[in-house]
Amino acid sequence: METASFNPSSPANLPSFLLLFVTVYLVGYFLIFRSWKSSHLGASCLMSLFHGTPAVVLASHALLITPRAFASPNTAVESSVLDFSMAYFTIDLLHYLIFLPSDFLFILHHIATLYVFATCRFAVGHGAHALLLLLVLAEATSACQNVWTIAGYRKNDVVLARRVRELLSPPFYLFYTVVRGLAGPVALYDMASFYGSGAAEGAIPRWAWISWLFVIGSAIVLSVLWVLRNWVDWFREKNSGKKFK
Repeated sequence: METASFNPSSPANLPSFLLLFVTVYLVGYFLIFRSWKSSHLGASCLMSLFHGTPAVVLASHALLITPRAFASPNTAVESSVLDFSMAYFTIDLLHYLIFLPSDFLFILHHIATLYVFATCRFAVGHGAHALLLLLVLAEATSACQNVWTIAGYRKNDVVLARRVRELLSPPFYLFYTVVRGLAGPVALYDMASFYGSGAAEGAIPRWAWISWLFVIGSAIVLSVLWVLRNWVDWFREKNSGKKFK
């Protein structure tokens, strides 16, 4: 049963979430990471921490309380989770456009993610169930990844950060590989099979689900390539270390 305290039907929901993430970012930038030369990097990770795990919890809650099909109308709770994530990706996109405009991969990733969520939320009004399932998988690694990333930023300056990075890398890569490389493709296959069977006919336009599958599939491929590159770098570093012993 949906609670009034978390009602996305209000038009003020998305602006409220935008204000939340702007506040988190500014706190990170001006207070928590103000001693960093690149405080914007820490602020972005802090904001991601405030989004990732809460998004998993909220999306899981929405999926569990209303078991539905991939083409079902969006519920109030599902729409609220989409608002929450759209707010995060919007502010983080602005972060990249301002501070890291040459990082085309992340900029395209955020734009594509916003496209999928926004069309589902405002243009189609159906299909949030499938997207939230994929959101849970995508953000399941978020907390670990952000700690790993923050440690990476300071590994050359702080001994503890270097040790955390070294200890965290193998389990993080393994977790990421399982979630993004195995569970993600399985979920995408189920989604594609459902839509391809015509079960969403009349609820989700063909242009919508085809574009969603393309965006999500591309994101999974890039994620797999990213973690493979990190595995290669990790094994190379390990082998280099053995040679100097």
